[in-house]
Amino acid sequence: MAELPEGVTLPPFDTPVVIRSASVILSRECENGHEILLGHRVPELASFPDYWAFPGGGICEDDRVSAELLNEELDVETDYKLACFALLREMVEEVGLSPDGRGNIIQVSPEIRELVCEDKKEWLKLVQNGSLNIEMFDCEMVTDRTTPPFSPRRFQNYFFHVPMGETSASPTFPPGRSEFDDFRWWRPDVLIEKWEENQIRIPPPIVTLIRDLVRETSETGDFIAACKKLSSDPPSGDHRIEFAPGVEAFPLRTETIPPSTHTNCYIIGDLGGECVVVDPSSKTDDSLAYLKKKIDIVTSMGSVIVATVFTHRHPDHIGNLDMISSVYEAPIWASRETIQSIPSEYPCKILSEGDKIVLEGPTETTTWEIIETPGHCPGHLCLVGESGIVSGDNCVVIGTILVPSSEGDMDSYIDGLVRLNDMSPPMLFPGHGPPCTNPRKLLGKYIRHRTARHERVLEAVASGIDSLDRISEYAYLDTPDAHPLLCLDQTLSHLKALISSGEVELRDGSYFLLD
Repeated sequence: MAELPEGVTLPPFDTPVVIRSASVILSRECENGHEILLGHRVPELASFPDYWAFPGGGICEDDRVSAELLNEELDVETDYKLACFALLREMVEEVGLSPDGRGNIIQVSPEIRELVCEDKKEWLKLVQNGSLNIEMFDCEMVTDRTTPPFSPRRFQNYFFHVPMGETSASPTFPPGRSEFDDFRWWRPDVLIEKWEENQIRIPPPIVTLIRDLVRETSETGDFIAACKKLSSDPPSGDHRIEFAPGVEAFPLRTETIPPSTHTNCYIIGDLGGECVVVDPSSKTDDSLAYLKKKIDIVTSMGSVIVATVFTHRHPDHIGNLDMISSVYEAPIWASRETIQSIPSEYPCKILSEGDKIVLEGPTETTTWEIIETPGHCPGHLCLVGESGIVSGDNCVVIGTILVPSSEGDMDSYIDGLVRLNDMSPPMLFPGHGPPCTNPRKLLGKYIRHRTARHERVLEAVASGIDSLDRISEYAYLDTPDAHPLLCLDQTLSHLKALISSGEVELRDGSYFLLD
């Protein structure tokens, strides 16, 4: 936590509770095999906006009641029977579909759907009075995935394959607001092709699941057989986290600023080709073992690590280099300022504005350009590619970014945010937390926030407030729960920028407006 002012300690962030949930993979026959249904999530959503995803949702207490009272109604493994009841309810709510009691899927009436959407308890009543029939429900749990620890909300999600059967039923939108604005049937191989071409976005767990389905379908020759094979031994546990094509992320536990508990390490480059490892931050045996596991997987599949790239020199981004060298050996590429903090025995190459990292892949070459954004830390770099920008500690989706008064530069930081925004990247891959799929919205929020705080500090000085503590109190009136020492430090960063720009001067420990 190098960006924290001296003497400041923050309480540890509580480990989030894992919420269980269920998603449905509805399939139907088409001319060239099978198609699966995905919905396009509206851009305003906090989680995975503008992504294509399977319908589903979290398990609630009403589902537990249903599972107790209707336990014998479903012929499903006990371990995920509760999730199956949640799935059936969510199918009615999300897409207006339900079993017909004869092994097919039908469209429910608007009246039934409205009842369930208004009160989840109604689903059980509708089954009990015969309005909904879940007998002979045909489903298979093909995999379960748990959200990595870069998010304060984590889910263990069960993915169920549900064949539509002999029906022409189609999904519809629920009454009122929906998390989807479009439904579309996709062939799995086409879905992956569109994702690899950066034409659509898919959540990481669905990317690897679709890959599994495409692979198994190729081997078995049939999509239904592929689902049955996966369901016989559902893959679970750790999987590759692909934020975008050629951008694999995995969180490593670090001493960073809450609510973050991990730093994102990235493997940039197509699998089976040249790649760089960005910000390996491992310092503990557990973290190193996880790094080794990820490195071993990509190298076993033909990837060649050509360099380690560090976005900046803060200790939650640079790991124990001796330990990391025991896992893989590669030269270090970083800015001059970062390399100055690296022991001289490690081979290094200086990266500067405009430099390009060219990676040869199995089928094509990818290029990542270096830009300098030094506000958060001197020598801070970003990597700009077709998929998006590896943005380091410029901004995060969850939490905040500090500009340390000891070494940061508030003007440069805000300029860096504006520059990133002007580049209109499709995505941001930050140093902590989940990826940002709406960079303009996030960067705009950061720019407005920092600019307003800057103006508030200047306003305080202009009004005659001349001491750091009182300027800080004035500037942070809108955030009374903020840590007072952090407020002081960030206020000092703003004041230093105002002094540098010639708007404020410091005389005898007091701050004054310059004419």
